[in-house]
Amino acid sequence: MVKMGCMPWHQTNAMDQRTEFALKALGGVNFRALCRDYGISAKTDYKWKERFLSQGLGGMAEHSRRPHTHADALNESQVCAIVKLRQAHPYWGARKLQELYRRQRLCAAHPIPSESSFKRVLERAGLVSKRRVRSIKPTERLHSGTRGAAPNEVWTVDFKGWWFDPHRQRCEPLTVRDEHSRYLLESRRLPNSRCETVWACFEKLFERHGLPQTIRSDNGAPFASPRGILGLSQLSSRWVALGINLERGRPGCPQDNGAHERMHRDLKQQMQRDNRGWTQEALDLWREEYNHERPHEALGMRVPAEVYTHSTQRYGGLPQQLDYGGLKTRMVNKLGCIRWGKTNIFISQALAGWHLGLQPCSDSDELQDVTFCHLLLGQLDPVTLSFNRCASAPIKTDNPSPIV
Repeated sequence: MVKMGCMPWHQTNAMDQRTEFALKALGGVNFRALCRDYGISAKTDYKWKERFLSQGLGGMAEHSRRPHTHADALNESQVCAIVKLRQAHPYWGARKLQELYRRQRLCAAHPIPSESSFKRVLERAGLVSKRRVRSIKPTERLHSGTRGAAPNEVWTVDFKGWWFDPHRQRCEPLTVRDEHSRYLLESRRLPNSRCETVWACFEKLFERHGLPQTIRSDNGAPFASPRGILGLSQLSSRWVALGINLERGRPGCPQDNGAHERMHRDLKQQMQRDNRGWTQEALDLWREEYNHERPHEALGMRVPAEVYTHSTQRYGGLPQQLDYGGLKTRMVNKLGCIRWGKTNIFISQALAGWHLGLQPCSDSDELQDVTFCHLLLGQLDPVTLSFNRCASAPIKTDNPSPIV
């Protein structure tokens, strides 16, 4: 017999050597010396000896080391609970489903399965599909714009888009969302997108939640006017009169308001899946679920209702007049003009009914800066009786316009 050294078995004939070892151990050979000759421990010797006695030659083969049971293995009730959650929320991922499982304390007698366990169950049940990896070009990223760091710093607003429902009625849901908390403030089905219709909806929002610091929208009506000065519309001019800042995405770049567009996609998927008919009751039900049940990863798996708080700036109605702190003022008539002497000078029809402030321009004693609240609209030339509008929206920080 050749001593094996530090190798317990030759891989080419391991089963034969184990059988030979077991036979010698049963034959009364010195047990310790036999273990030293084969280079194995006494514990291993006893294992093969017992296997030979209980299983015969078949016990000399290498067995799988995979455990028969696992302490963290999911039982049938847990698997069924995960599948039911996925069926109830088919567009939620494993992380959100795990958080909902924890909140509802399903199968309370067992520990909460891990996120990887949720993924394995969903994959084996055929409830997920491989996500296509999409390469993002650098030009598709948004590099500028205010991001809400607290509730009511930025509200985002948009229309889902209109269509005719089965009753041939126009459906055009207006959605308003707090950017920081992801709280969906409103999802309202409106008959049209006219200024007065949307304003009535915003007045109720302001009365319920207070005023935000900034409202972000696209460049379409009624939020903006492509031909108006600084893009002001009748609706956005009312926001400015309330002291709200305006922020708009770049034309043709919906990714500038990407989180809001993503919320629209979730809304569409849920409505189409449940075949709810896009009624106001269905929109209210979805908004309740979105705010109070759906956890958000960016919020530490909290729901938006746990983060959002009302604004401290309360709404008291539109001001009757704007105070420009002693500056000369002119009211814009219904045609969008102000009077200078005996001449009407056109400014913007979107500002009809509002007072504008005028003061000498710092670069010229002849020109007059024309401001609306905190926005510099342009310069009025008393000599030529013309108005030169600003190309962008500078803010007059030296003479703010408090609202009374």
